[in-house]
Amino acid sequence: MGIIIWLIVGGIVGWLASIIMRRDGQQGIILNVVVGIVGALIAGFLFGNGINDAITLRSFLFSLLGAVILLAIVNLFTRKSIR
Repeated sequence: MGIIIWLIVGGIVGWLASIIMRRDGQQGIILNVVVGIVGALIAGFLFGNGINDAITLRSFLFSLLGAVILLAIVNLFTRKSIR
């Protein structure tokens, strides 16, 4: 049951992070789930409160922050050169 919750929360977090970082048109549902889950892992590593503990508003917001950090790092490496 825990994996289903990870997928649902990861999808929502990844989708919201892609909207915040303006990458929503470039990502699909699978990448949103991956970004959300990896963002939750980053949040758990940085802040010690990921979605492993419990799904609360605090852990949701930390997971969202971790996903935004992940997308910011991806934007640094995939940014196109200015002509």
